[in-house]
Formats: sequence, C-alpha cells, structure tokens
Amino acid sequence: MFGYRPDGRRISSIDPIVRMTPYLMPMRCDAQVFLQHKVDYEKLARYIAAQSNKGEKITFMNIIVAAYVRAVSQHPEVNRFIMNKQYYSRNNCTVSFTMLKDPHNADGGETVVKIRFDPTDTIYDVRDRMSAQVEANRGVEQKNFADKLARGVLAVPCVPTLVVGLVRLLDRYGLCPGALLDELPFHTGMFITNNASIGLHHVNHHIYNFGSTSLFFGMGTVERSVVLDGDGKPRLKRMLPIGITADERVCSGAHYAGFFATMSSHLNNPELLEVPPEAVRYDPKVEYHEPKIRERQVTTEKATGSA
Repeated sequence: MFGYRPDGRRISSIDPIVRMTPYLMPMRCDAQVFLQHKVDYEKLARYIAAQSNKGEKITFMNIIVAAYVRAVSQHPEVNRFIMNKQYYSRNNCTVSFTMLKDPHNADGGETVVKIRFDPTDTIYDVRDRMSAQVEANRGVEQKNFADKLARGVLAVPCVPTLVVGLVRLLDRYGLCPGALLDELPFHTGMFITNNASIGLHHVNHHIYNFGSTSLFFGMGTVERSVVLDGDGKPRLKRMLPIGITADERVCSGAHYAGFFATMSSHLNNPELLEVPPEAVRYDPKVEYHEPKIRERQVTTEKATGSA
C-alpha cells in the first residue's frame, strides 16, 4: 500500500505509453505474447560433458536458469510486475518450477518450489541453489509449505474459494504478508517447466493471473532442425526448443529485446556464466542480495564448531 509491497517497490518513471497498457489490458492473460527460441543442444551437451570431466554436474535446466539470472542482472526492467494497474520492481530474483517427488514414479506426486537467486550468481551458484531445493523436496513423504497449504485449504468445502479470494484482495492492495508471498510459487519472476524430463514437446504455457509471474519458459524434447553451416550448406542439427510466454506490459519491446539478446548470448556461450557479471544494474532504490549456498554452509560449520 502507498507504493510499498513486501515483494517490490512501486515505480513511476516509466514511458507513458507503456504505463498505459495495464488500463487497456488489465489481466496478464490479456497481454501475454508467445515466443519460440531454439538453443544449440549439441553445444550445451559438449559443455555439460566438459564440466562433468571436471567433476561438476551441470544440467540443461541449470544453464537456462543461470542465463535468466544473468540477463536479469543486466536488464532489471524485465524483473518487474504489475499489480492493481501499478508497476513494481521486484526486490528479488526468483524462479519457480514443478518437480516430481519421485523421478522414477509419476504416481508419487509433484510439488512446486521457488528459489531465490543473487544477481551475481554463477552457473555453479545456480546449480547449488537448485540442487539444494530439489533434494529438500525429493521423496513422496516430503511436504513443503505449498503442499501443506493446498492440503489444508482443500480439506473444507468452500474454503478454497474464500482463501484464494482473500489472498487476491490483500495482494491487490499490497497487504499480503511478506512471509506468505515468500512461499507462494506464483509470486515469482519466472516460472519454468521441463517437459523434456517427461518426454513431451515444448509448450507456450499461459501466465497465471494469480500472483505476479511475468515470464513462463517451457522446455521440450530435442528437435532436429535444418541449419546452415559455416560454408552456407544445410545440415541437420539437434536443437533444444523453448516456448516463452511474456507479459508484454512489463516493459518496452526494446527492453525485452535487450534481455533476450543477453540471455541468448549466454546460452550460446555458457562458459561466460562461470564468473560473476562485471556489474549489476538495479532499478532505482531496489537492490537485493542473497547469501551464497557455500558461504552459508561455511558459516554454519563455523558456528557448529564453536558451539
């Protein structure tokens, strides 16, 4: 309320044409645009194999998320959201995704996790954060906050409608508790789904009207595409397709173009993600940091040793 929310800060220094769009398209589903992007699967596979030879386990999803985090560090305009027709700069860099609790048994159920990243994160930092969350939620018996909340709300008839309606109302006016927003997976900068892990093609997933998600990435199974080699001759090449759905109201087309150019550059050259960015851009009065996983472990070990 009054320009402040637990998950962001209201911004008004936006081009009037862009700022007018929420009044013309009040819902995210009104403003979603669909993009298709193909990444050189063979190049990423070689990079992953080289990292494996060094003892580092990296996945395709790690690389895509790391490229997103790096692009956000250079283009904070994309890390914004719209609530009640007002623009907010997110005070975190978060990614949510759905995972199987038992990767070998689809009947074991699934859950949704949300991970906070630091703008200076390298590919290794991103891998560590994602691995930690996956391990913490692996297992049929594991129940995170989202699981417990959904189970509790659904236990009583009519309660789901009342609870969701109340959260929507509080969220609209910036009164939703920060502790709740931190846990809700739909209040995130980007949602990603890995359809390739279950053998499905990529999709352009809709953006949820509930929450604050502005981007949705959908990975799919590898495709063979005809490309031109260095000599201008056509050849078949394996490509990793990604369906991207974006809320066009969040920023100008030029800002989106810069964001995707940065992300594409790092997907084509994943070794650039091994070091932190030279500098990080933030929206005015919005700077955030997240402790590194390894730093946190060292601090915990020191505290345990001194106890």
